[in-house]
Order: sequence, then structure tokens, then C-alpha cells
Amino acid sequence: MNQYYDFDRCLDRAHTNSVKHDRYADSGILPMWVADMDFSVAPEITGAIKSRLDHDVYGYTHVPESLNALIVERMQRLYQWSIKPEWLVWVPGVVAAVNIACRSIGDSTTQTLSPAVVYPHIPEAPELNNRCLERVPMTSRWQRWVMDNKWLAGRGDVNDKILLLCNPHNPGGGVYRCDELSEIADMAIEKDWVVVSDEVHCDLILDPDKKHIPIASLNSAIEQRSITLMAASKTFNLAGLGCSFAIIPNQQLRQNFRRAAKGIISHVNLFGYISTQAAYQHGDEWHRQLLDYLRINRDYLIREINQIRGLKLDPIEATYLAWIDVSELGLDNPSVFFEQAGVGMSPGRDFGDNGFMRLNFGCSLATLKEAVSRMRNAVNQYWINKNV
Repeated sequence: MNQYYDFDRCLDRAHTNSVKHDRYADSGILPMWVADMDFSVAPEITGAIKSRLDHDVYGYTHVPESLNALIVERMQRLYQWSIKPEWLVWVPGVVAAVNIACRSIGDSTTQTLSPAVVYPHIPEAPELNNRCLERVPMTSRWQRWVMDNKWLAGRGDVNDKILLLCNPHNPGGGVYRCDELSEIADMAIEKDWVVVSDEVHCDLILDPDKKHIPIASLNSAIEQRSITLMAASKTFNLAGLGCSFAIIPNQQLRQNFRRAAKGIISHVNLFGYISTQAAYQHGDEWHRQLLDYLRINRDYLIREINQIRGLKLDPIEATYLAWIDVSELGLDNPSVFFEQAGVGMSPGRDFGDNGFMRLNFGCSLATLKEAVSRMRNAVNQYWINKNV
């Protein structure tokens, strides 16, 4: 009989040094911003950590061979992608990996292409590592935001060397289709780009008829010019343990990546490895129930938000991050408006569009309902005050 996991349980995260909750400590504002869920970690993961704690020595640690083998098996089982253990490079976080990738390719003249609206640490990476940045316009397809492949096809700058991809896309939760990825892959091969693909939300596909496809899995040509970034962190709520992996099939790219990280990026910590292995080995049922719960939250949120005048929310195919269109309100600072209403979301301007707000619905349904109620009341009062 499968174990039941209680996602309705509301944990008190006060006094735990939580980045998410300390921002609004003692303010009464609901913290619904950073991509950090409020759910208890799967007990199978907690048990594995406690078991290792009993050893009492926590020295320098290398990746277990069994974990590498587990990732190899996982890529084959989920994506029919045959990878080799030596392709794996472990790093303490996907953000660090994006920065290492940018640092490891090209020089100060290198042009990096990034989605115009995306998780802010992605476009920050080239600028932090002395690389030029060009923003790729977004386009709406089937009510989801993806990069404009027609715009990409028109690029002719010889200094273009890196394309930063985010799939599933954050924010918005759009899942790239096979034909879209194939177009991107063909362009990368033709134009000599390296695709650095942030796929950290790959296990959070909410629509049963959608499927995550690593772009590197399409064919050997794109595989050889790709750096694929994944982690258990977002799916299993392990972000504080700092553990992710890059899959880099090309030996030269892999060597350059390792060299760029040397002496700057620390090793993954012991409990990052332990928790990741436990998540992938024993977390399938917890993961299944998580997705079911997130679907309930998503469906409720879409239904209710779209009934509030001035707000709009498109379908969310993946992630627990809603990208809410608030542009009709005409607010100069939407973040302050909703904080005053008691809901702390991520400002859209941080992602590239001030007309949106990003809301994290990886929380109890009760918390989500309270947030929606506060938003509804604030927006209704806003229209009353405007007398329209």
C-alpha cells in the first residue's frame, strides 16, 4: 500500500533562517516569491540524511559511483537518452553552473543569447563573466511564452556563441515541444552555438499530455554542443543542500567547464549527494503525489485569478510558478501594491516584464486560497477607488 504524504500540513518556518519567509518576517505578508516550496521533504530523504548523520564524521566527499549510475539509468528511462558517467560534472547549484558555462566558453567578445523574459540569474551570468548579452524576444504559442525561433533564425552575428535555454520555461511554465527544440538544435549546429540548457524544473510537468525533452537528447550533433543542467532541488525541495549536475558529452567543453570552476566553485556537500540519491531512488511516490497536489493548486489558481478583473493567468504546463498578467491595472509598482494587500510575490520586472507578477503556489491549498482572497479584495478596492 502506497504511503500517503500530507501536503496540506502547514509548517512554521519562522526562525529557520528561511530566505523565503524572513523577507516578510512579522509583517503578516504571505511569502509566495522565491522557488522554494513549503512542503515537508519526503521522509525517505530525511531518513537517508539521518542515517548518514549517525557516522559523526562529515569530511570532504566525492560523488558516489552509485549516484552517477543512477543518473545514467534515469536519463535512459525517462528520456531514452544514453549518457556516460564521465559526462557528469557535479556543482553546488544550477545558477553556479550557468555562470561556469558562460565563463568557460569564448572570451570578452563572445555574444550570449538569453530569453528576454526569464529567471534573472540566467541573463546575469554572461554579464558577470565578461560576456556580451543579447536578449531574445519572446512569443506566445498555444497560450505559453517561449523564445521567438524566427528571430533566432535571423541572427547572423559571428560573435554569437552561447544560447541560454530554460526548459520548462521559468516564469510561465511553458514546456518546449519537440519541433521547437529541433529548430533550436538545427540553428545551434548551423550557427556554431553551444546550448546551455537549464532544465532544473524537468520533473515538474503538470500536464499529463506534455513531456520534457532534453534538447541534448535529440541527436548526437546537438548533444556534442550542449551543457544540460539538472537537479533534484526544485522537485524535492532540497535547494538549501546545494547539489546539481551538468551533463556535458563533449570532452573539450567538459574540460573547459571544469577548468573554469577550479578554485572558485566548491565541491558539492555530503548531504547534497545523500539527499539527491535518496530522492531519485525512493521519491517516486512522493513525487507523484506532489504533482497531483500542485495540479489542484494550479487549477484553483487559474480559475480564480481569471475571475478577478484586471488579472490574467494563462495555462501552466509545468513548475509551481504562476506568471500573472497584471498589466491592465496600470500600476507603476505592482510588487508594492500586492505586498500592501498581504501577498509577497516576485516582481515581474526582475524577469524582464513589469506587467507581470510571479506567484509560487508550492504551498498548502489553504495558504493559496488566503492569498487569492487578499489579491481579489485589493484589486476590487482598486477599481472602486478609480470609479471605473
